[in-house]
Amino acid sequence: MKKIFLLASLLMAFGISADAGDITSPNGQIKVNFTLDGTVPTYSVTYQGKTIIKPSRLGYQLAKGGKDGKDLLADFSVIDEKTSTFDETWTPVWGENKSIRNHYNDMLVELKQNSTDSYMNVRFRVYDDGVGLRYEFPQKGSLNYFTINEERTEFAMTGDHTAWWIPGDYDTQEYEYTKTRLSGIRPALHAAVSSNLSQTVFSDTGVQTSLQLKTDDGIYINLHEAALVDYPAMHLNLDDKTMTFTSWLTPDAQGMKGYMQTPFKSPWRTMVITDDARKVLSSNLILNLNEPCKIKDTSWIHPVKYVGVWWEMISGKGEWAYTHNYPTVKLDGTDYVHAKPSGKHSANNANVRRYIDFAAAHGFDAVLVEGWNIGWEDWSGYMKEKVFDFLTPYPDFDIKALNEYAHSKGVKLIMHHETSSSVMNYEKYMDRAYQLMKDYGYDAVKSGYVGNIIPRGEHHYSQLEINHYLHAVTRAADYHIMVNAHEAVRPTGLCRTYPNLIGNESARGTEYQAFGGTKPGHTAILPFTRLQGGPMDYTPGIFDMDCANGSHCNSTICGQLALYVTMYSPLQMAADFPENYEKHMDAFQFIKDVAVDWDKSIYLEAEPMEYITAARKAKGSDNWFVGGVTGMKAHQSTVKLDFLDKGKKYVATIYQDAKNANYKTNPQAYVITKKTVTSKSVLKLNSVAGGGFAISILAQ
Repeated sequence: MKKIFLLASLLMAFGISADAGDITSPNGQIKVNFTLDGTVPTYSVTYQGKTIIKPSRLGYQLAKGGKDGKDLLADFSVIDEKTSTFDETWTPVWGENKSIRNHYNDMLVELKQNSTDSYMNVRFRVYDDGVGLRYEFPQKGSLNYFTINEERTEFAMTGDHTAWWIPGDYDTQEYEYTKTRLSGIRPALHAAVSSNLSQTVFSDTGVQTSLQLKTDDGIYINLHEAALVDYPAMHLNLDDKTMTFTSWLTPDAQGMKGYMQTPFKSPWRTMVITDDARKVLSSNLILNLNEPCKIKDTSWIHPVKYVGVWWEMISGKGEWAYTHNYPTVKLDGTDYVHAKPSGKHSANNANVRRYIDFAAAHGFDAVLVEGWNIGWEDWSGYMKEKVFDFLTPYPDFDIKALNEYAHSKGVKLIMHHETSSSVMNYEKYMDRAYQLMKDYGYDAVKSGYVGNIIPRGEHHYSQLEINHYLHAVTRAADYHIMVNAHEAVRPTGLCRTYPNLIGNESARGTEYQAFGGTKPGHTAILPFTRLQGGPMDYTPGIFDMDCANGSHCNSTICGQLALYVTMYSPLQMAADFPENYEKHMDAFQFIKDVAVDWDKSIYLEAEPMEYITAARKAKGSDNWFVGGVTGMKAHQSTVKLDFLDKGKKYVATIYQDAKNANYKTNPQAYVITKKTVTSKSVLKLNSVAGGGFAISILAQ
């Protein structure tokens, strides 16, 4: 790793004064100004000389008014300002690129609240693609323990920008995105709220991060957070009279937002700022604001391409539960001794072997099995503390024999831990469950947090739950287990620090296509929003769009293929049934070929919710893969292959929507062509609404 670190305290180049300071990005295009407005800390941001964030206040409102009745909002003086610059290149364990540059200018402003002897520092890191700011509380002065009533970080917008948003909610991000002006959030918010097994919408103008914005003069602004540790998740609440967002933290069961002990550092508040939508997608700002990898030996961490016993339950073909004999069941397993099987339990020995055989025949690494363990008969909606033990299989799931069979075929099984949001119960069983996985050769787990959180009254994104999710990841690392957490908090780049966190859901995934459908454009906004903090286990690859429960997937087959490139993840599922792939083996070939780890990624074109085209070079290979997705409108892409090595010839296999393809009425219509291409080749590709294209480019 190459590192350059230059400490330059009070550099004149940054224009630091007693109560104000400026710091710019390394390329000089982004500038942050800190100042005390009287005694109130404020900051502002410009891009290419244009104001992006107007003067915005910083600070905290404390429970019961804080020490001596004072919040940390005013009465501050600057006691010191320090600046530095940092430049390194680091290598991720897995990722979109082989290496990542981390280059920024840093300004630390040390503040003292005059009447209370309380110290609060604000740190700014300014990159070429954006800004991070956080609060740092030293173990100094009178402020040692304190309770946060609310963080008051502001983001004052310069106008009524276009926004792509989902409702602010303490418990779920599983919403479709809405596009409006900022002034349109209030009238549209309630219509944007769809039902969920656990949800808590908190405001008529509250939205979640990552929030994508665009100004009328074409500047893209993305607001999110990085390095969320021991702190509640941040939402944004809009004052639609002043067009100012204020941070809004997730409360605990008592209504408090956070319990702090000095020294501590808040998560980073992040702002990606650019005039090119592609640069939002390629930004590494959030990863760079996280700590380096804390796992010393990462040799056991690896990308995974998998199939699984999952879609048949989601789409209504099968069930998680073993029996219909009982209205309720107990965790001791005695209910199953004489229970009559329903005949619809999908996680049975024969069916799992079928998936293992399919995975082995087509080069997949693993098979996910949901519904293998007792308790699914009355698991959801009852607020039971003990639903699953994560140890006891159903009578028709022979865990030992199935593991031996999988390993004999060169395939691993992926364990499933649905916690039913009983976090207390999961933590009681966690070590035994991870040990069981280790004993049977499982090295990856999909965890789930469906329903209301137990302890009762807690929210999915409160400080207590944030600590639980990270505990599960770090404890799993002790057992050399990779984690794919569903319904947990949306990622904030912690996969850099803990790369065994290989996937998250935390958004509206493919399953919602079976729950009534998702509009085209959803997969063309998620990389701008949810994926800013880390990869998503979106579970793509549906080929038969008509589900057993009567729902229809609003996509084409080529639109599904494209997702393996446009929706980056080191964990990629071929989610449909084996028999549906066997009907379209020519199209399925792309899923078999496409990589899940990359040396280089390039975004060729992008506009939020309308289209995204990405090209990626497979890890340790000269092969490239290209994918393009569209929203509600058909789109023509002009793909220049100038990223290929000059002088080399490649064979391109192009999968694209047929002329008569239609995501509603003719989703399985596609055309496959092959041709020799070079770095001088240009391809013109047409995609229908809700469709897309995919290209494998293999070196000769």
